[in-house]
Amino acid sequence: MPNPRPRILLINGPNLNLLGAREPAVYGRETLADIVAATRRHAETRGIGLDDFQSNIEGELVASLHTCHGEKYAGVILNPGAYTHTSVALRDAVAAIGVPCVEVHLSNVHARESFRHASLTAGACKGVIAGFGSLGYRLAVDALCPS
Repeated sequence: MPNPRPRILLINGPNLNLLGAREPAVYGRETLADIVAATRRHAETRGIGLDDFQSNIEGELVASLHTCHGEKYAGVILNPGAYTHTSVALRDAVAAIGVPCVEVHLSNVHARESFRHASLTAGACKGVIAGFGSLGYRLAVDALCPS
């Protein structure tokens, strides 16, 4: 029997496990655990469940996206980290699963180095939220489940 409560999968890519200590001037002082907890609380206020996954390994991120195929998740929030700019495999996985995906970046990637301006994954996503810090994750919840 399927769970009647919609669920979102939150996927974070490489180096995001170091948040809080990694370049705080760029990424802030919140840890990934802080961000996941705040996003989960926000989702719960909307009656949405949230599962989360983080990996530094591209293939594990692809496999996590594959778990979304079917009707298990109403949407995906994806921060692919540096794989944003390099991973055709992640882009293809987002396109293949048939589940709406919102790409999120803590920093404004367009105000940073030029190699960060191009996203291979964005074209397969419903939308992109960048530059609003951890608020971007909560905005992504709202974008995926607007009612």
